[in-house]
Formats: sequence, structure tokens, C-alpha cells
Amino acid sequence: MKNIFEITLQNRKRLYEIVDTMPKAQLLHIPNGYRNNIWWNIAHVVVTQQLLLYKLSGLQMRVPETFIEKFKKGTVPDGSATDEEIKEIAAFLVSTAEWAEEDFKNGLFKDYNEYTTSAKITLQNVEDAIAFNMYHEGLHMGTIIALQKAIKS
Repeated sequence: MKNIFEITLQNRKRLYEIVDTMPKAQLLHIPNGYRNNIWWNIAHVVVTQQLLLYKLSGLQMRVPETFIEKFKKGTVPDGSATDEEIKEIAAFLVSTAEWAEEDFKNGLFKDYNEYTTSAKITLQNVEDAIAFNMYHEGLHMGTIIALQKAIKS
């Protein structure tokens, strides 16, 4: 599990770098042929990790419910983001990855409500959720890279 947490943390640091250096207009831009933007993908990664690990374990999530509702699966970007919201999500990128590892090491995840993802993968415990989350974040990193290329075109 240590390696999975390290890979996730490195991915999150890369996402932080993108949020920290990319102009807001580019973060929010939806190129032709896409239905979301870089900002939504980054915030969605934070929210999904919280849902998969904490909510399905019956635990309190560490991000505000407003973020959950705005960026969970099935949502679409509304074309806006305040500077404060961007800063808050950016801070959650690394902290939520670190908290998950710490909470896992401390045995916080005792129960888990089995869940079948839209990719038809059934998560039976938090270890399954952590592994699936890494896959999920990889998919969104790929989308973000494609969006960056589309914006530069």
C-alpha cells in the first residue's frame, strides 16, 4: 500500500503544479469536443477520493459538502471558480492524499459499504477503493493532459 500512496501523492503534486501555474482562464476553458475543463477534472479527483474512501467507509469527509455536490460524478462545470475556491481545492490536493495515508495507517477505515463503480469494478473494502482511486486519478490526469494540448492548439 505504501507505493500506492506514494504514487497518488506524486500525481497530486503534479495536479497542484498545474493549478498553481496555469492561468484561471485556461483552467476554466472547455475546448471544442470536450464536456469539461481542467479545473473540473482536478476538483473531481479530490472529491471522488473522499467519496470512495471516507463516505463509503461511513466516515466524515474532509472537504466541504459544497465541493462534493459541485464536482461529484455526473456533474458538469458551471464555467466559474472563485480564486478562494481554487486555492482551497489546491490545498486539498496534497492534504487529502496525506490524510488518507495517515488514516489508513492508523486503522481508521474499519467498515466499508461495497460499491460497484461505473467501470464495473466492485470495491469490497478500503484497499480496493485506494487501488481504484489511483486508476481513477490516472484517467483524469490523461484527460487533463489532453485538455492542455487542446488549449494550446
